[in-house]
Amino acid sequence: MQTTKPNKITRNILIAMVLGMGVGVLIHHTQTPETAKSWSEYLKVLATIFIRLVQMIIAPLVFSTLVVGIAKLGDVKAVGRIGGKAMLWFFTASLISLLIGMFWVNFLQPGTGLVLTSAETESLGSIAETTTSFSVQHFVEHIIPKSVFEALATNEILQIVVFSIFFGLAAASQGESAQQVVKALEKVSHIILKMVGYVMQVAPFGVFGAISAVFAVREMGELLWTYANYFGSFLIGIGSLWVLFLLVGYVLLGKQLKILLKKLVGPLMIAFGTTSSEAVFPKLTEELEGFGIPNKVVSFMLPLGYSFNLDGSMMYMTFASLFIAQVYHIPLDFGTQLTMLLVLLLTSKGIAGVPRASLVVVAATCGMFKIPIEGIALILPIDHFCDMFRSATNVMGNALATVAVDKWEKNKR
Repeated sequence: MQTTKPNKITRNILIAMVLGMGVGVLIHHTQTPETAKSWSEYLKVLATIFIRLVQMIIAPLVFSTLVVGIAKLGDVKAVGRIGGKAMLWFFTASLISLLIGMFWVNFLQPGTGLVLTSAETESLGSIAETTTSFSVQHFVEHIIPKSVFEALATNEILQIVVFSIFFGLAAASQGESAQQVVKALEKVSHIILKMVGYVMQVAPFGVFGAISAVFAVREMGELLWTYANYFGSFLIGIGSLWVLFLLVGYVLLGKQLKILLKKLVGPLMIAFGTTSSEAVFPKLTEELEGFGIPNKVVSFMLPLGYSFNLDGSMMYMTFASLFIAQVYHIPLDFGTQLTMLLVLLLTSKGIAGVPRASLVVVAATCGMFKIPIEGIALILPIDHFCDMFRSATNVMGNALATVAVDKWEKNKR
């Protein structure tokens, strides 16, 4: 049942994409430019509804999942050596994945092929100025919330993360006395996750509105080239990440890497086919223990990794965010991009594993950097295909992290 719904949604999104293209092309070739632009504005309302629904769930999703994830670690001191080494690996791997995405999207420039009209460029002028003026100082000034309620109301995602970290650590330090609060928040997070599922049911309508609105005022060949360029560039980035995985794996395991890869074929194929790294959890646990990693290491590392170490998703989030900025011709200097990487590094922790979590984080990040969130609707039609590769990459990254920490702990196989 769990794989049917995502497949159904994906099918509906693909149908909506085709229908949107057809309707948009029909309007483009049968109406005057002024009429086509009017139709485009009306159709864009569908995309706006979907985007606002996504924005609606960002704040409660980040707060509830991040607090629960931190609180479940228990007393930070009691986590011990394994926890410290795990977190060091997770954040290092996440940062490297983000940097790989940043490098390839800047080098290949997949979003520059889509040319905006002069009217759209003018409307985005002030946005571009605001974004390029964003500095580290500006970032620091806005990282600490004056009021958590204000941060929640305005979707100030970094401020929500800061409050959630403090709240989660405080809850963990209270032990059993705080368990009722943690369990309540866990139930809230499950409800929000259910809402994510409901919101994704609206996704096909958002895709139809976004695609038809774009094709109504643009040439079809231009857009198809942009999609092909985007997906091809993304695969180059993911391929680079896999090369790094294999090199690190060989350094850690030597010839044993072949044995590990053989055991991971099943979990990797499941993740690739279902676009769900969570669906692989039981099988991955079994295969890693079969490889010789003690249960205490596997049972600690994998749940933690599923919240803090999804390398494929991290690479994709940088790539997608900067791609959207390129599409809208919003220049981002090197310092601003590094700041964005830090934002993604923080905001992605705790909500990984959520259906379409990458898009939620990208939406939050784009909103913070004044990049039009509507750009997400442009990449949504091919997000499923990107998700297949990033889900398999997430599984490989967590398996490698578990092996690395086990090696550091000097457990004998």
